[in-house]
Amino acid sequence: MRMYNMKSLINHGYQPIAIILCCLLAVGSHAETTAVGNVPAAINQNQADAILQELQEIRKLLEKIEKKSLAQPPQRQRPTSATVTLEKDRPVMGAADAPVTVVEFTDYQCPYCRRFTQTTFPLLKRNYIDTGKVRWVVRDLPLASHKNARKAGQSVHCASEQGKFWEMRDLLFKNSANLENEHLHSYAEQLGLDVKAFDSCLASDRHTQEIDKDSAEAKRVGITGTPTFVIGKPNGDKLSGKLVVGAQPLNSFATVINNALGEKQDATGKAKPGS
Repeated sequence: MRMYNMKSLINHGYQPIAIILCCLLAVGSHAETTAVGNVPAAINQNQADAILQELQEIRKLLEKIEKKSLAQPPQRQRPTSATVTLEKDRPVMGAADAPVTVVEFTDYQCPYCRRFTQTTFPLLKRNYIDTGKVRWVVRDLPLASHKNARKAGQSVHCASEQGKFWEMRDLLFKNSANLENEHLHSYAEQLGLDVKAFDSCLASDRHTQEIDKDSAEAKRVGITGTPTFVIGKPNGDKLSGKLVVGAQPLNSFATVINNALGEKQDATGKAKPGS
């Protein structure tokens, strides 16, 4: 009969089974060692059959779990770097000759994207984009769980046709709970867009190909959540760099950006003077 190590069962999450085995073994041990005078105590046949049946059932269960575990493919580790294509028609902020590029994959219904845009991004803009060190590129990754994210992504591209991408982006994140078509129409009015042209663009779905291409690119390099950022130095139409995942604070971005710039930094993540 195959023997199962109790510590191994516990380490692999099978604590209930380990407890049952321990109890059954304790019963058996107690029955074998307990004595009255010089006469060893013994279990009756019904007890022995019951214990044997329980052990057989547990063995079958363990073998079933073991087979299932072996059949499952090993989990893929999350990537820490990626190489993506720099599409020429994607929205960009910053100097064309900036030494470092950041590609952001975003979802306009994502609460973490909203938090990043409203807290960390203004600091990155002031410290790196406005100073000519970083060029910022936005790409789409609408998650399937967010039913309005895809149409919202189309709306920023439609606003971009009228030179208002960043303004629409900010407005969507401020109102990320209200991204239905009637609200998108209202936001276009608030920005002073040609609403008729905007509505026509939105109805045409002509920007869905760009959104799908961005999503496919993210999937190809193992990016599955938003916001996710690729940070590095561009090489032609390719960007190879480190990944930053989630609505991280300024220091997390500063560390990666400063390393890419070749600048030393202090404990707060700021570049040291003269570096």
